[in-house]
Parts: sequence; C-alpha cells; structure tokens
Amino acid sequence: MQPPRKDKKKVVDEVWTPERVRSFLWLDPPAGIDRDFHRLKRAYQSMRAEDFDDFVALFRAEGGNCEARGPDGRTLAEELATHRHAGDFLRTLARQDPRDADQAAGQGARAGT
Repeated sequence: MQPPRKDKKKVVDEVWTPERVRSFLWLDPPAGIDRDFHRLKRAYQSMRAEDFDDFVALFRAEGGNCEARGPDGRTLAEELATHRHAGDFLRTLARQDPRDADQAAGQGARAGT
C-alpha cells in the first residue's frame, strides 16, 4: 500500500449530506461493469460505514441489486469478506431487504391457505 501523495491531503470524517449520499445512485459505470455493482463499490470506497448504511437503504428503495456482480464474478460482499475493516459494511449488505421479507411473508401466508 502506498502512502498518500504529499500533494493530496487525506480527508477524515468528511460531512456526507443526504444529497451527497443520494448522488451515488446516479453514478455511471465504465463500459462492461454492472451499474449496481459499480455504485455499491464506489459508495463503499468513498463513504463511512454509517453513510454507506444510508446509501444502501436508498439504493434498495430505488430497486438496486446488492447481489450485483463485478467483473470477476463476485458480489461486493464476497469482495469485502477479504477486507480486514469491512465488518460494518458487510453487516449493512447482509441485512435483509425489507421487500424480500414482505415477499417471503406473503408466500408463507399463501402456502398456509
């Protein structure tokens, strides 16, 4: 890992407004990269864990796919499993999408009738 460039200051505890977090929903990926994967990965790389949590909630509400795969075929969660300090981010990704829970509950109710 290279040290930060001397001409570039490291920014710590940067302020993330709701508008700034939301702006990551419209990032365009490079050619050949899944749009949802690109947005999730950029958010992970740029945000603090609590801001990433807010982003993922918005991302899911907009229909984003947290299981999108990158060029190597892995999901972001699969990539992060190898990152030493990614625990909070992994917990956010692992949290069940409320729409999935609603759908599962609806299927259970139909199965019981």
